[in-house]
Amino acid sequence: MAKTLEGQTVLVTGASGGIGAAIVTQLAAEGARVGIHYGRDKAAADRLLDQIGGNGFTVQGDLSTPNGPFELWEKALGAAGTIHALINNAGIRTEISIEASPEEWSDAWQKEFQVNFFAAAALSKEAIRHFKKNGGGRIVNMASRAGQRGYAADALPYGATKAALVNLTKSIARSFGPDGVVAVAIAPGWVRTDMAESFIAVHGKQAAVADIPIGEMAEPSEVAELVAFILRKSQSSLNGATLDVNGGSYIR
Repeated sequence: MAKTLEGQTVLVTGASGGIGAAIVTQLAAEGARVGIHYGRDKAAADRLLDQIGGNGFTVQGDLSTPNGPFELWEKALGAAGTIHALINNAGIRTEISIEASPEEWSDAWQKEFQVNFFAAAALSKEAIRHFKKNGGGRIVNMASRAGQRGYAADALPYGATKAALVNLTKSIARSFGPDGVVAVAIAPGWVRTDMAESFIAVHGKQAAVADIPIGEMAEPSEVAELVAFILRKSQSSLNGATLDVNGGSYIR
C-alpha cells in the first residue's frame, strides 16, 4: 500500500474499537503515526497499537467531562510533539423517551452533547490553534445520516448532536480555511459495528437495511478508507464537505 500519509501524526478519538479501530489500521497502513484515544479499554488500545506495529501511541481521555477533551489534547500533544490531523470519531447513542422525567431527559441530552459534540468542539479548538502555528492541518468529524435526515423518536439527542457536528465542520472550514485548516464531515448510515449487531440481534437485519437501496450496511473499512483519502495533501478542496456513506438511503 502506498505510504501517502507518511510523516503525519493523527489523533483518533474513540479509537479502540469499531470504526475507530478501522481508521487507526488504515491510517497506519498508509504510513501515518496514530494517536489511539481510549476512554476505559486500555487493553484494547494496547492491542491495536501492537497490531499496527507500534507506529503510534495510546492516550486516555474522558470525553464525558468538560475538561476531559482539553486534558486529552495536552497529553496527545505531549506524546506527539506535532499533530497534523484530528479525527473526532468518539460518540455515544442514548435512548430516551419523551415520556421520561425532566431529570432523565436533561441528563440524556447533556451527556450525549458532551461526548458527541462539546468534546469534538473543544478538541477542534485546540487543534485549530495548533494547526495555525504549524502550517495547517486536517479535522475530520464523524457525523451521521441521522444528522442529515433526522432520527428515531427514542434517540432524538443523537441526531441533534450529529447535525451540530456537521454545522461545526462547515463553520471551521469557512473560518479557518485561509489558515490552512481543512475540515470535512463524514455522515455514515448503518455501519457494521457492535452497535449495529446489537440492533440486528433484537430487530433483525432487514429492519436495519430495509431503506438502504444496496441492501447492505457499510463496513468500518469503507469509512476508514475515506478518512485516509481526506487526509491526503492533494484533497484540500474537500474543505467544508459532508460525505455521505449510506448506500443511497439518504440522498441530498
